[in-house]
Amino acid sequence: MTTAEPAPDSKCPVAHGDSAVPLSGPRFHTDPHQVYREMRRDHGPVVPVELPGGVPAWLVIGYRELHQVTGDAELFPRDVSLWNQWPNIPEDWPLLPMVGRPMPSIYFTAGEAHRRHAELVGPALESVDPFELRRACEELSDRLVDSFCGSGEAELLADFAKPLPVLALARIIGFPDAEGARLAEVLGELADGGAGAQAAYLEFVDHMHRLVKAKRAEPGADIISWLLAHGAGFTEEELAFDAKDVTAAGFLTTADWIGNSIRLMLTDDRFAAALGGGRHSVGQAMNEVLWEDTPTQILAGRWAARDTVLSGRRIRAGDMLLLGLAGANADPLIHHGPSSYENGNSAHFAYSFGEYRCPFAAQEIAEIIARTGIEVLLDRLPDLDLAVPVKTLVRRPSAFLRGMTAIPVRFTPVPALGGQP
Repeated sequence: MTTAEPAPDSKCPVAHGDSAVPLSGPRFHTDPHQVYREMRRDHGPVVPVELPGGVPAWLVIGYRELHQVTGDAELFPRDVSLWNQWPNIPEDWPLLPMVGRPMPSIYFTAGEAHRRHAELVGPALESVDPFELRRACEELSDRLVDSFCGSGEAELLADFAKPLPVLALARIIGFPDAEGARLAEVLGELADGGAGAQAAYLEFVDHMHRLVKAKRAEPGADIISWLLAHGAGFTEEELAFDAKDVTAAGFLTTADWIGNSIRLMLTDDRFAAALGGGRHSVGQAMNEVLWEDTPTQILAGRWAARDTVLSGRRIRAGDMLLLGLAGANADPLIHHGPSSYENGNSAHFAYSFGEYRCPFAAQEIAEIIARTGIEVLLDRLPDLDLAVPVKTLVRRPSAFLRGMTAIPVRFTPVPALGGQP
């Protein structure tokens, strides 16, 4: 409990020194489950970690503890302005775009300010017609499959899993299809937190500001136009940042959900029926991915509003707590193998929890895009198979997001249905 006395050896993360776990390195994308098991063994459910540049934080990997942190928005708000490490953060810190700065948007505000944005963005997402979105995703998926179905081979991440969410979001957010490829590159670079993350972030923000101005002049049937029409009292800057948050949260996570699900179905005999069009198996695979291989592994973050204690750890006011979504999903207190999530159990942390969790309408949009795309792909190419040994598949080098770098496949060539992607 947060009111308990700390353990004698509890320390502020700035004093962890050699005991902190570096939150980087290849093992986070080659064998993250083993990394989390070792963390739990050595540190318990709340782990002292060190981000690139020697920046300290706490990683919460206990299911119960993560539920406590995400469920208490007063003690652990998503208020980055509270961070006690700001004096030590350089302007070019590569994770800064992911951690964020205080800004007027749904993701980077807390308390009443957050609720003000949520009360606008939530209905905007709910305005998306799920039946129309599914129809659009079927059309887009067919167009993408048409572009490679006659060749007998494809790289599914670049040819399908990434462009589909971009094109689908283009329809509902409001940006042109022609800009999708570049936007996908920018968001991928931003999410990986590498040397180009800062430049990618600035390009992305500039794109959204220009799009809001364009929709102000010429509105359409899209979310940005809806925000402009219903956002009385909101500035164009606020709406641009809200659109940025929605797009960033929806693109790469959905692409990785598609990619990780396809990988599972192509490498696990339990899902062989899906390759013949078995819809139940598709849903099972997608749900298993959210438990075992969730696209968002670690989420930044929460910041302690005051000194407190969490699972025996002394948390100082302003300490950053990283949400270990994948680690909590694997907590042995609740995870007992496939039986833990069979029959549609969705008590995972893939969408976080509490006041700041992913809005339900956004979850529905992501599921429609991902499931429709996978179903169309398997219907069109029923003998789809990996073109390389599974052990050669490579994950993207990120502790925060989990996805493939490529999924080469082969199949019997089939005729295109018509149209151009």
